[in-house]
Amino acid sequence: MSEDVKELVRDVDVTIIPQGDPFVLTQGTIVTITHRLGGNFTVTTPQGMFRVAGKDASALGEELASDGDSDANKNHVGPPQEQAIWDNLKLVYDPEIPVNIVDLGLVYSLDIVEKEDGKYGVNVAMTLTAPGCGMGPVIAEDAQTRAVQTPGVSEADVDIVWEPPWNQDMISEAGKMELGLI
Repeated sequence: MSEDVKELVRDVDVTIIPQGDPFVLTQGTIVTITHRLGGNFTVTTPQGMFRVAGKDASALGEELASDGDSDANKNHVGPPQEQAIWDNLKLVYDPEIPVNIVDLGLVYSLDIVEKEDGKYGVNVAMTLTAPGCGMGPVIAEDAQTRAVQTPGVSEADVDIVWEPPWNQDMISEAGKMELGLI
């Protein structure tokens, strides 16, 4: 088997792309890894396309990607660095598109809010490439997880919004280059 063709070593919970529905791929299923992005995997089988969460990398015989220094968040004092949150959001991908959600222009705003307990939360407003995208909740959950992994962030709320409607002009130059649009 090539490096990108794998036999699942155990059953694994996956998400059907693009519907966003849960599914189980069984041990022994042959998959082709099409993307290794943001710590997650997009795989194809004759049954279709699926997202395998990074926590299940071992089912593919892959290493679990490190999320960095987990103690950094525990020991952080003061507000989080806004750029660090943006950098973590750049680790979130639509499983069908090999460009992160920031460079796709899907993140409209990011607000750091001091909580009553002196901790900091983040409010993120983002959209999707299409209103009917079944992967929206999965992408929003990934964004929330990545935001909370930022030192100084204790909680994150990610809201999916539809105004203004997303269009390809919102993609960054880097994203357009990745997609071959320029």
